[in-house]
Amino acid sequence: MQYKLLTPGPLTTTDTVKQEMMVDHCTWDDDYKQVTQKIRSGLLELAGVSPEEYTTVLMQGSGTFGVEAAITTLTGKDDHLLILANGSYGERMADIARHAGIHYQMHQWPIDQQPDAATVEQILKEHQEITHVSMVHSETTSGILNDVASIGAVVKNAGAVFIVDAMSSFAGVEIPVKEWGIDCIISSANKCIQGVPGFSYVILRKDLLEQSEGNARSLSLDLYDQYKTMNVDGKWRFTSPTHVVLAFAKAMEELKEEGGIAARHQRYYNNEVLLREKMSVLGFVPFLGQDVQGPIITTFYYPENCNFTFREMYDYIKERGYVLYPGKTTKEETFRVGNIGEIYPEDIEKLCSLLKEFLESR
Repeated sequence: MQYKLLTPGPLTTTDTVKQEMMVDHCTWDDDYKQVTQKIRSGLLELAGVSPEEYTTVLMQGSGTFGVEAAITTLTGKDDHLLILANGSYGERMADIARHAGIHYQMHQWPIDQQPDAATVEQILKEHQEITHVSMVHSETTSGILNDVASIGAVVKNAGAVFIVDAMSSFAGVEIPVKEWGIDCIISSANKCIQGVPGFSYVILRKDLLEQSEGNARSLSLDLYDQYKTMNVDGKWRFTSPTHVVLAFAKAMEELKEEGGIAARHQRYYNNEVLLREKMSVLGFVPFLGQDVQGPIITTFYYPENCNFTFREMYDYIKERGYVLYPGKTTKEETFRVGNIGEIYPEDIEKLCSLLKEFLESR
């Protein structure tokens, strides 16, 4: 059955992106390696950074592979990582650090509150041993969009390295990487560029990466070694997801055709605003205030006195062409609706029409 994904990724892709995966490629072919190099330079353009100062490293696996590769390569044995968390993906960074034996501490905020620069500044003053700071930009646990810019300024003033997980926001939200003091930013093929799952990418300062030789706690996730190999001619160290890479190259072209990040952000934003408006009429109250809500995914409370389960609602909507997302780590019962991918206002209208029918059938 065909249906559209209202999730934060994997997401609904275009037929033309899917078609790119119908071609088989050898990883040694020069034309394939040129595709890799074109992707790497194109991602630098999307980040608004220069190839003299920054580089892009592609890494096999999901977004978490990219985050783990970055954290475990960029931190040395004597470094200390501060993790700012207000959701599951910030907490996952702590899991990564713990498994790798990295010195770290985590400061947590409630999932409906942004980490604030004043608190971070105080922590950095009290803990001079901190060398690296990491956080999530778009925390899809709730849908909150964190204030990376103000925290980046504080981190730079303290002389620390700033690592940002922008998994679900890169290319869907404008992120002036250098201006915000970001030394390393990570995302994934199956998010706002609207490719398919299979690899993550890390955009980071060249000098920082070149200083990290020998730090990696893993052979396959050694970001430095991946960079040294890929920098020669575009070849990946180990078998690359060729079909996914070709699909991603096409997705990058389609992003440009749509009008770039600004146009895509506007579409996602319009989807989110319309969704909140239509859902509120049906009695689904947004979990977050509009002041901290991001355009990527929206969390909703169930209507008062509802007499249905998420599974019942999910199945009803899926049978009619759309897939919802369950809630995550909220105290109250919630569910989530993604606004990204090949989704347009007519899809939001259709979803809300189906939800209205579902509620009336109860």
